[in-house]
Amino acid sequence: MTQSKLNQMRVAILVSDGFEESELVEPRMALDEAGAETIVIAPKAGKVQGMKHDDKTQRVNVDMTLDKAKAYDFDAVLLPGGALNADHLRAEKAAQEFLRGMDQSGKPIAVICHGPWLLVSAGLVKGHTLTSYHTIQDDIRNAGGNWRNEEVVRDRNWVSSRQPSDIPAFNREMIKLFAERTAQSKSA
Repeated sequence: MTQSKLNQMRVAILVSDGFEESELVEPRMALDEAGAETIVIAPKAGKVQGMKHDDKTQRVNVDMTLDKAKAYDFDAVLLPGGALNADHLRAEKAAQEFLRGMDQSGKPIAVICHGPWLLVSAGLVKGHTLTSYHTIQDDIRNAGGNWRNEEVVRDRNWVSSRQPSDIPAFNREMIKLFAERTAQSKSA
């Protein structure tokens, strides 16, 4: 993939402590390699704790706090999973507002594993088709979404995947969606 595919695209990565390490690190690397600028946004400054399932892994630097993040400053958003991360973020009103702003503007949203919990709490799932980690399929359905057990699902400005083993397909479709949206905004 070319370095300029996502050139000048600013991608917000919303996380909190307990994010699934591979679901942040690997998609971020793919975005960076495609030329995007990735910004880690969290409720608190400093570092956020990554996990591999139940085990602590690396800590990642926070680039911006959630209270300073505005949807209009970003071109796309990535929501990594991790049950602890997603459960904490879904209760953050600022995270919900940020996502509503992104979605209302038609900006791309990439979400994996437990990440859709934030979309549910933000009231955005109704009428969307998506996938997630299998344990939250009832939450998605109860919020009016159409849940599918597929490696990757694209629906309008959203792309979703189930779990870390889906990351190669997730990254491919995320980059494709983000590049399409970048091309559309440049031609508008």
